[in-house]
Amino acid sequence: MLGQITGLAIALTFGLVADTIPNASAQSNSPELCCADPWNPGGMHRDMWRHGNMGPGQRKRMLRHWTFMNEGVPAEYRGERSPLDQTRAAIDAGGHLYAETCAACHGAAGLGDGEAGRGLTPSPALLAYMIRMPMMADEYLLWAISEGGAPFGTDMPAFKGALSQDEIWQIIAYMRAGFPKVATTD
Repeated sequence: MLGQITGLAIALTFGLVADTIPNASAQSNSPELCCADPWNPGGMHRDMWRHGNMGPGQRKRMLRHWTFMNEGVPAEYRGERSPLDQTRAAIDAGGHLYAETCAACHGAAGLGDGEAGRGLTPSPALLAYMIRMPMMADEYLLWAISEGGAPFGTDMPAFKGALSQDEIWQIIAYMRAGFPKVATTD
C-alpha cells in the first residue's frame, strides 16, 4: 500500500511539473530532447542550444568552442603549454598587460563589462568564468589571444603581432590566478 501511495505521489509530482513546462507533452515524446528537470521546471531544455535557436552573437561565440572541441587548435598551437610558473612576478606582469590590452573590453575582473566592450556583438567573453572551464587549456587560450576573433566573426583583436608569446603567457597566468590586484610600479 505504501509503495502504491509513493508511486502515485511521484506520478502526480512529475505530472504537475510537466504541466508547468510549455509543450512538455511534445518534448517528452522526442528522443532527441532531454527530459524536463523536475527540480527546475522553468529551466532550459536541450532544444534551446541547437545552432538554429541561438542568437547571432551566441553562434559567433560558440563557433570557436565548437571548432576547438571538434577540430582542436591550429597546428602551430597544438600541445602548447605555458612555460611560466604561477609566480607573483609572472602574475603581476600579466596583470599590468591585461590592464593595458584586455580590460577595456573584458573588464578589470574579467566580467565582460569593460567600457569599450559595451557596444560589441557578441559581447566580450566572461573570462572570469571561462578560465575555470576544462576546455580552457593553455593551447586554446594561446590560440584565442594570439589569433583573435576575426576567423569567428567577433571583434576580439589578434595580439600575435602586438604581444610576445611570453607576454601572452603572463596574461594567461594572471587570468588563471583569478584576476588579483597587482602590485603597482612606480
